Amino acid sequence: MSASKNKNIPKTLTYKKAGVNIEAGNKLVKEIRTIVKQTKKLENKGTIGNFGALFDIGKTGFKNPILVAASDGVGTKILLAEEMKIHKFIGIDLVAMSVNDIVVQGAKPLFFLDYLAVNKLNIRKAKEIISGIVKGTEISGCSLIGGETAELPDIYRKNTYDLAGFALGAVEKDKVLPRSNIAKKDIIIALKSSGIHSNGFSLVRKIIKHRKISLYDKILNFTSKNIGEHLLTPTKIYVKSILHENDLNNIKACAHITGGGLIDNLPRVLPSNLSAVIYAEEIRPLPIFHWLKDAGNISTHEMLKTFNCGIGMCIIASPAKADKVVKNFNQMGEKAYVIGEINSNTSSRRVIFTNKNKIWGS
Repeated sequence: MSASKNKNIPKTLTYKKAGVNIEAGNKLVKEIRTIVKQTKKLENKGTIGNFGALFDIGKTGFKNPILVAASDGVGTKILLAEEMKIHKFIGIDLVAMSVNDIVVQGAKPLFFLDYLAVNKLNIRKAKEIISGIVKGTEISGCSLIGGETAELPDIYRKNTYDLAGFALGAVEKDKVLPRSNIAKKDIIIALKSSGIHSNGFSLVRKIIKHRKISLYDKILNFTSKNIGEHLLTPTKIYVKSILHENDLNNIKACAHITGGGLIDNLPRVLPSNLSAVIYAEEIRPLPIFHWLKDAGNISTHEMLKTFNCGIGMCIIASPAKADKVVKNFNQMGEKAYVIGEINSNTSSRRVIFTNKNKIWGS
């Protein structure tokens, strides 16, 4: 049968009829120009809507810079944001996941680009998401210099979306972390997390589904927030406080505690001949982690390998500087405290917990 005789095919096909509304995309670009402009700095040479984003690294003041790049997403936390119809925090999460990875190398984030893919563009929702991205770039001191919004109706289900982000930073060559002088007896300092951050949500969602939990329920002894609001607490951004300590040459390494928890992330910054000894009773999990452990009947090892358990970042410093580092971080608004020390690597385990049974207050 010829196309002209097939009654299922419209007489005139358009991109819009295929599910992609270019006009809506153009309208979104116009509406976000003002909020994105808040992040513009001297180094930005282009405007939103250009084919490519321009950035003059010569204006940043670096003398001998090493560029550091990171790319990440938010994972299935997005599905909880959809269910709760709260999208203002997910953009902060997106920025945090990349800039926190950059700053552990000692690098200052310079700019950020986002990629938003949707089934069908909802301008109100997209503006809410992008406003969160702008907030994240403001907290971390970088610029949102470009991005992409794509309607992909044949890939994404109705009302769904996905996010990805890309960040570029720079660090002077003599300030790159981790340093080569990490040694036995160095001190491990914890920086408190704001909550679950953006890892482990496939397990979180499994628990919620299995236990038939409503995200709008309240948890005994929690604040007035419901479960969903606790779970959507945005990822903490540690950029300014870490850069401050690195500029003072006070720290030797940082580890961003993401998927894999302390068990997998601390060894990433340690020489092969060293291990981390963690004083387990000092982990101090936030209430949301106690709730997850109980609701999912999750083992201590699984909790430590899946979630940050209340520690978003680990800092390594010499014993002589550790007290000063803790004090400085606390003065900058972090909740910092000593959680362990570096020791010789005498076994296959790179992270060793003392008094593991005391983590959950038992």
